[in-house]
Amino acid sequence: MKWYGTMHKSFAIFDMDGTLIYSMKLWENLGQECLESKNITESWDGILEEIRPLTMSQSAALFVDRFALAESPETVADEMNGIMDVHYRKDISLKPGVKEHLEQLRQAGVRMCVASATAEHLMEACLQRLGVRSYFEFLISCESMGTSKREPDIYLEAASRLGAAPGEIAVYEDALYAIETAKKANFHVVAVYDADAGSHWDQICRLADETITFH
Repeated sequence: MKWYGTMHKSFAIFDMDGTLIYSMKLWENLGQECLESKNITESWDGILEEIRPLTMSQSAALFVDRFALAESPETVADEMNGIMDVHYRKDISLKPGVKEHLEQLRQAGVRMCVASATAEHLMEACLQRLGVRSYFEFLISCESMGTSKREPDIYLEAASRLGAAPGEIAVYEDALYAIETAKKANFHVVAVYDADAGSHWDQICRLADETITFH
């Protein structure tokens, strides 16, 4: 674990996918897997970046519209949730060094939560299985809030639940767009390296207050 900085905040909001766990490749493959199951062979590479910040429901609605699917967005979202549910419950792994870092923060008295685009029940199942759920006071999802991390709503809601101001809170994120949002909302940002966001790493480092690499 490499950590360049001295996180001194009393509160921390963690992203999950790409930050605490290795799961971004699964999300990238999910859309293609879903379309192939409907005998649609058209490549979805052109919209990968477009759906990256979206919730499952928003991604499903985009698929229905873009590929003229016969199913409702709700049905497609249920199918996609079913695929990911298996991975979250069985084979997604924690990034090395994450549990040790969480323990360090807990020993320092830092209060923590998770704010993710992933639905709460999937977060709950995954973090329980990986043995780190107890570090977090609560889990909050863009899915249930009906927003994305291109807006600060989820961070501000988490801050309200923690009873703290943005300047008192460290936000751990791996994605450039989310880091931009958190910075604009005056949170202290700890950028977490993930290979899937590696092409943006130099830009991320310029924006972030601190960086950390779990390996």
